[in-house]
This record gives sequence, structure tokens and C-alpha cells, in this order.
Amino acid sequence: MIPALPLVSIVTPSYNQARFLEQTIQSVLCQTYPNIEYAIVDGNSTDGSLKIIQKYKKQLAWFVSEKDRGQAEAINKGFKRVKGEFIAWLNSDDLFLPGAVEAAVRILSEYPNAAFVHGDVLAVDADGRVLNKIGYKDWGLSDLMKFRIIGQPAVFMRKSMLEKAGFLDPSYHLLLDHQLWLRLGQWGEMLYIREPWSMARFHENAKNIAQAAQFGDEAKRIVDWMSTQPGLLDLFKKNEKAIMAGAYRLSARYFLDADRPRKAFTEYWQSLKLHPGTALQEWHRILYSLLALIGLSKLKKFYLDAKVRCYQHRANF
Repeated sequence: MIPALPLVSIVTPSYNQARFLEQTIQSVLCQTYPNIEYAIVDGNSTDGSLKIIQKYKKQLAWFVSEKDRGQAEAINKGFKRVKGEFIAWLNSDDLFLPGAVEAAVRILSEYPNAAFVHGDVLAVDADGRVLNKIGYKDWGLSDLMKFRIIGQPAVFMRKSMLEKAGFLDPSYHLLLDHQLWLRLGQWGEMLYIREPWSMARFHENAKNIAQAAQFGDEAKRIVDWMSTQPGLLDLFKKNEKAIMAGAYRLSARYFLDADRPRKAFTEYWQSLKLHPGTALQEWHRILYSLLALIGLSKLKKFYLDAKVRCYQHRANF
């Protein structure tokens, strides 16, 4: 008898994202992998989202629309309900690319000690136009401790290890995924596949834009948390300055996205003082913040626009 294909559970947390929600749902339901359990956890949306969810209810394993206390609680609610061997969450403004689930299952099945696998992410705007491909590397636990960030929409986890590590910590609202990867990385391998699996949408209401300036606070909270974790303590002691420099570097990046170049440069300067090698991994962003401080921010915009046009031309978008 041919063994059954592993069940894959996908959870979508949703709150007032009707503009994007249907595309997200379709990107899951159109996957080539035949054994998917799909759950949607809506936070009592008032923008027509529930009507969209109802349209697809026969193709959903489960859905609910009720008030919650934020994204982590909504996702955890779904995680506790679903039964898949492998599990992921896809936010209601992001998309899976065709074949993503099938590729993730293949890798997780081949590597039984893997806690999670992740691919690359395409950055798209509110209208779905591809801006860039966000590529990653085969990073280990120490890299993540230094705030090398991986793209959550392209992460697929082994549920047994997720249950051991614990679900999302609801006290985090912005870096909740990163803190989870750090816990999962103590239970199993972290695998990276160099191919795009998802699209992450960048728009004015997305957390990475709307709350950009708050990411640094959570990064520094995670540093404090890491210093108390027995499974991370040895690595923390060996890399403490680089870890703290990584937190400042991350904070600076988001201040720059929030158009606060003075604060961004201050955070980059702190990172440079702590560990130059870590800070200079984003030397181009340091330069952007400096240009903005001296009134040359238009050069930054020109460069970024040219970079997007170049990428779209190469990719035939």
C-alpha cells in the first residue's frame, strides 16, 4: 500500500484585509499538493472579509470570526485546532507561489530532523507588482541570534517540534515569528531552499511599514530573553556583542523604513561601536541614512527605483 501523503495544515490569521484576502485564499487552494487542511482565523473583521471567507467555506477545514487579542493569539488558535504533520501560517495579505507546499513537503520528508524549512520571498506592492526577490542564506542558530531575519511567509514547520518548542508568544507583536524560529532552532535543523515560495506584500497598512519604528524595542527584548535561555546561553556568551549589534542594526533598518533617518543613523552608530562586522552587513543602508541626513534622500529614492526597474526587467515582470 502506498503511504498517505502527509497532511499539511495552513492557518491564515485575518483582520480587515478584504482587499487582499481572496487572493491569499486562492493561493492556498490552488496549490498542487493534494492533502492540505486550511483554516482561517478572523478577528471579527468589519470590512467584508467574512463574506469572502463564507464564499470558500466548503473548501476550508475550519474557520472562525471572533474578537481576539492580536495576531499571535489568532495563529495559536489555529495551530491548536489543525492536525497536519507539517504546518505553516500565511497572513491575509501574503501569497504562496505555485508548488510551494509540495516543495516544502518534499524537503521536510527527506530530512526528519528538520524543525523547519524556508525559501525565498518575492516582495510585492499593494497591486501585486513584484518589487524585488528577498534572498536568504543557509543560516544557523547563531545567525538568527544576531537578527538575520528570514521570510515568515516561506516557512514550513514540523508540528511535532512546534509543539515541543511552544506556540507563538503573544507578548510579541512584531518579531513574534523570529522569536519562534529561535525556539524551534533548538529542537531541530533549519533548512533553506534557494527558490521563491511566497510573496510578501508591502503596503502602507502592513506592520513592517505602519509600525516600523517599534521593531527595535522587540529586538532588544529578544536579546534579554536569549540571555536567560539555557539552550542559547553558550552561543549568547560567545556572540553577545554581535547579537546586540544585530538588534541595533535591525532597529535602524526599520527606522529608515519609517523615514526617520536621524534615529536610524544613531542606531547604526550603536551597532558599529558594538561590532563593526555586524553593522557593515548593511553598509548601503547606513549610507542611505547618512544621505538622508544631509538632504540627499532623493538619491536614495532614485537608486531604489532604478533597482526595482532593473529587477522587473530581468524577471520579465
